Amino acid sequence: MRLLRPSLLIASLLALPFTAQAEGRLKVVTTFTVIADMARNVAGEGVEVVSVTKPGAEIHGYEPTPQDIVGAADADLILRNGLGLERWFEQFLGNLGDVPSATLTDGIDPISITGGDYDGKPNPHAWMSLANAGIYVDNIQKALSAADPANAATYAANAEAYKAQLSAALDPLKAEIAALPEGHRWLATCEGAFSYLARDLGLHELYLWPINADQQGSPRQVQAVIDGVRAHQIPAVFCESTVSSKPAEQVARETGAAFGGILYVDSLSETDGPVPTYLDLLKVTTETIARGLTPAN
Repeated sequence: MRLLRPSLLIASLLALPFTAQAEGRLKVVTTFTVIADMARNVAGEGVEVVSVTKPGAEIHGYEPTPQDIVGAADADLILRNGLGLERWFEQFLGNLGDVPSATLTDGIDPISITGGDYDGKPNPHAWMSLANAGIYVDNIQKALSAADPANAATYAANAEAYKAQLSAALDPLKAEIAALPEGHRWLATCEGAFSYLARDLGLHELYLWPINADQQGSPRQVQAVIDGVRAHQIPAVFCESTVSSKPAEQVARETGAAFGGILYVDSLSETDGPVPTYLDLLKVTTETIARGLTPAN
């Protein structure tokens, strides 16, 4: 990955399209679309929120472009997930100079990754926890209030309303998962990106690879999950939206399990897609799991 030195940003400004920041309007840049949507809900209409990565992007190994750097150069605040998710972030931030940033996983007790090159490191997908969502929202509210104290009361009120909205929508889905037979409470997926959701929903977890990396769906990974699906008689296998579903579909074919569908975790869709918001992402993913694991009548 090669990023521009700060001294080259002026030349980039001359060569790339640029939209001026509205006078007096706070500009917040986030590392990916999920936290951009969360930030918009807390910030309200008076704040410009921009995501570096675009809808549908794979965010772990993303390589920022010169235009990404230019687009973030006038930010008042940058929000990132942390826990090693954005492997590109430190160099990206270094190209921007002295811009305040906040890590939204501060205060979260991480789950450790099991297996692969990242064994023992924190699983970064903490926003998939229904409980952790409130910590993200609180950290966004604190960061916005520090950057814009005059509107702190607005950010606090928006944060509380948003947390209530998330709880109201997701509590019935948790009850739906809890009603599944014990033997069906297994979440078999491509990536181990759903550990927090599985924990909160009371599901056992099985996955092909622990985190998106260069090797996905190797024969050893596929065989291990085939063995696990057979041993536990898992009724369905799922995959996430930013990688190929072929390895999971192979597991389904060879075990007789159903391919339960696509789950969303790392990225939102475009506005006309299935998961244009964080709330939609949690709802669609949880509903897809419940539908795939529910016994046929």
